[in-house]
Amino acid sequence: MLSFRKHVIIVIGSFLIAMGTNFFLVPQKVLDGGVIGIALIANYVLDLHIGFVIILCSIPMFIAAWILNREIFYNSLSGMIISSFAIDLLSPYQAAFLHIYAPEPIPSAIMGGALIGTGLGLMLRNDASTGGTDLLAHFITRYIPLNVGVIILLMDAVIIGIGSAILSGNTFVHSIFTILSGGVTTGLCTMKHRSRSVKT
Repeated sequence: MLSFRKHVIIVIGSFLIAMGTNFFLVPQKVLDGGVIGIALIANYVLDLHIGFVIILCSIPMFIAAWILNREIFYNSLSGMIISSFAIDLLSPYQAAFLHIYAPEPIPSAIMGGALIGTGLGLMLRNDASTGGTDLLAHFITRYIPLNVGVIILLMDAVIIGIGSAILSGNTFVHSIFTILSGGVTTGLCTMKHRSRSVKT
């Protein structure tokens, strides 16, 4: 059972992810990596709800987590459900936010990535996750001595490459700023946590 502190961290991280996605990436049609990136592609092309697609795409990773590590499964399940709900909950407020602050595409991509990376990093630092590729990255760090932010960065590059081939304009360039910003902030948030894990 999750502690109250971990629930609070998951809620805070989820809303940071939701803010970065809805207020900075979606208005500029910018991609992120991971399951969020896949869900953004589905939203831009098919107008599907981002949170709903995240849940669908996360199912295979949760099956793996159920088999490999039940504790991570339960921790990540809460993160995935709450973050998906938060993303769809904040979606109607995009227009209102843009009336207050509407940055250009590159600053928007950087800020969106930083918010998402910070939210994700806070969860991973507390042994929680949103599921999907960040959950996969969490498993990989058990066997490969790489920071989780670096692993996520590599997977993200593949996803935005595919998405950019589907979408037009400067999607690829702007999305590079998103995953770089997100990878850096996730890595910074999990750096000390990773060091302690290696020592133990």
